[in-house]
Amino acid sequence: MSLLSDWRELFAWPWWLLALPLPLLAHWLLPAARDASAALKVPFGERLDAIAAVGGRSLRGGSAGWLLWLAWALLCIAAARPQQLGEAVQPPQVGRDMMLALDLSGSMSEPDMALSDAPVDRLTAAKAVLADFLDRRVGDRIGLIVFGRRAYVLTPLTLDRDTVRDQLKDSVVGLAGQETAIGDAVGLAVKRLREQPSGQRVLILLTDGVNTAGALDPSKAAELARDHHVRIHTIAFGGDGSMSLFGFKIAVPGGDPLDETSLRAIAQTTGGRFFRARDTAELAGIYAEIDRIEPVQRPGKAVRPRIERYVWPLAAAFGMALLAFVWPRRRPA
Repeated sequence: MSLLSDWRELFAWPWWLLALPLPLLAHWLLPAARDASAALKVPFGERLDAIAAVGGRSLRGGSAGWLLWLAWALLCIAAARPQQLGEAVQPPQVGRDMMLALDLSGSMSEPDMALSDAPVDRLTAAKAVLADFLDRRVGDRIGLIVFGRRAYVLTPLTLDRDTVRDQLKDSVVGLAGQETAIGDAVGLAVKRLREQPSGQRVLILLTDGVNTAGALDPSKAAELARDHHVRIHTIAFGGDGSMSLFGFKIAVPGGDPLDETSLRAIAQTTGGRFFRARDTAELAGIYAEIDRIEPVQRPGKAVRPRIERYVWPLAAAFGMALLAFVWPRRRPA
């Protein structure tokens, strides 16, 4: 058994080596008919026999015969697919199946955030942080859900992060309605994730309000996610009624109040974490923390790739056959 295993390491199809003695067996088992009369008699038949006797070649003798033997042996070796083990590599395993749920309700237009000291609304700040987060998730399958009055899947789970980024860029406040259907967003994410491998189902939900719409209660949606082993990290995003401009706090009329209690309960029920972000810097830190607790790549089992080497004996067989063909028919005495 170990001998067969050793052969399998050298050749992918070692049984082709059994074809090596076939020409010799054919020569022994099917000898040429010496005394049989010719099936077709022609006036110049004796001359043809004489030419064949002078120019004929045999696999059993002569330099050309040995070249043909060697060509056949090399051809059998090439058919057996000789291989060489390369250097050991440790490929990464696939990362997470992750859905991003983004609130597009009317309150996300509140201009209480800042990017590079310039005032921006909440959605613009969330887009910038999410785009940076996507850059670090190489290996994950990412999907994007937006929700307002209703929840919609903009991008199904995909490895194409550029598509997710484009859909995120095109999202605008009010696209899904002015209200907030948190429960429906969770339920839709669970529906998309439940068929994926267990242990890799993650939902990151960002909202700045309370559940004011939808058919599914957030607590029931959390229980559904728990039953399907979907881990939810919730982010309560929104300012405290003011924004920072050149180091000064400026009062801004607030939007809908945040329901931190419900968001915290959703995270705890599903084994995730609750985060509170009052500005862009805190939001960026939250996604960096999620990046740490939900690693993209885990080292896989080390493997040694097999490098195909059949080209060399195949080329050598062709060279031997060509050399046998051009070998002089007559050699000086």
